[in-house]
Amino acid sequence: MKITDLKLYKLNVPLKKTFKTAVRSADTAEEVIVIIEGEAGIRGFGEAPSTAVITGDTAESIIALTSGKIRELLLGEEIENLEKLHYLIEASAVNNYSAKAAVEMAVYDLYARYYQIPLYRLLGGYSNQLYTDLTISVNSPQEMKKDALQALSEGYKSLKLKVGKNSQLDLKRIRTIREAVGPEVEIRLDANQGWEAKEAVRIIRKLEAENLGIEFVEQPVKAADIRGLKFVRENVLTPIMADESLFTAGDCITLLEMGACDLLNIKLMKCGGIYNALKINALAEAYGVEVMLGSMLEAKVSVTAAAHLAAAKKNISRVDLDAPELLKNDPVQGGINFSGPKIMISENPGLDIKKVDDLIEL
Repeated sequence: MKITDLKLYKLNVPLKKTFKTAVRSADTAEEVIVIIEGEAGIRGFGEAPSTAVITGDTAESIIALTSGKIRELLLGEEIENLEKLHYLIEASAVNNYSAKAAVEMAVYDLYARYYQIPLYRLLGGYSNQLYTDLTISVNSPQEMKKDALQALSEGYKSLKLKVGKNSQLDLKRIRTIREAVGPEVEIRLDANQGWEAKEAVRIIRKLEAENLGIEFVEQPVKAADIRGLKFVRENVLTPIMADESLFTAGDCITLLEMGACDLLNIKLMKCGGIYNALKINALAEAYGVEVMLGSMLEAKVSVTAAAHLAAAKKNISRVDLDAPELLKNDPVQGGINFSGPKIMISENPGLDIKKVDDLIEL
């Protein structure tokens, strides 16, 4: 089946509440939606958010590459030639990972629909359900406590706390939330590069001394500071996860060879799509390192693709795929289903996305 068209749309979805991390604040999820069409009217869906402060990708750059070079390369190609399509997308530009991820997930969706199989089964088929954490934005300790208790009332058993803004206040935030939620709830910390290496060690050691039960600390130092990440890992007992330090399979090898982290966070928007994510997960598994599948501020199209990947592979042992639950409304018809923290994967072909409302055609 030949690829006959590639269309682009914008999608802006307001958030329930301002999303705050150590590096940015947002009130709206700004997305680019990709729809690839094949013969007989079959369509595959993809999505990429604008995350300039993390990936360097803006809506404008995603649109420019996708509507130009990538579209030119893919039109007329056979969807069955999945390997060739991946390398055509890779050859379109250096970096530009989010644009590549959006197009590639649409390709995988179209491929799986053509063969009438759910994408997660095509990729491995390990499970058909997942459990996600819920992210608590960095705010005052009392506001974060309120948000954490609300999450518990909705059934969440794992919370990811955004920290990295004022280390002393970070300690108070964490203590306040642990006291409020009790000892059974999993607490994960994400500093989003907000600490220096020695500062991170000091903070994490205090958390350990107070027995606050932190599951792991994600990206405590700057993305480029791999030696600092390694220093933190070697001087605390709490597992350390790499996120912004990990974009490519080459980054993965560097992190694992240096022993710089205990866990890895793969995001499709950082690595350029499913094909490269599979490479990174395979490397991690070979080194005995487990993976978390995460997301940016995304709607349900790309999060559905990430969920299918996570469900397919045993070594992807954790997911942080709560982004659609942070949106004020869900414009995506079909895809994964949420029931509190539980994510159910459809058995229909591909990603099972039927339609996306409120699209602005480009």
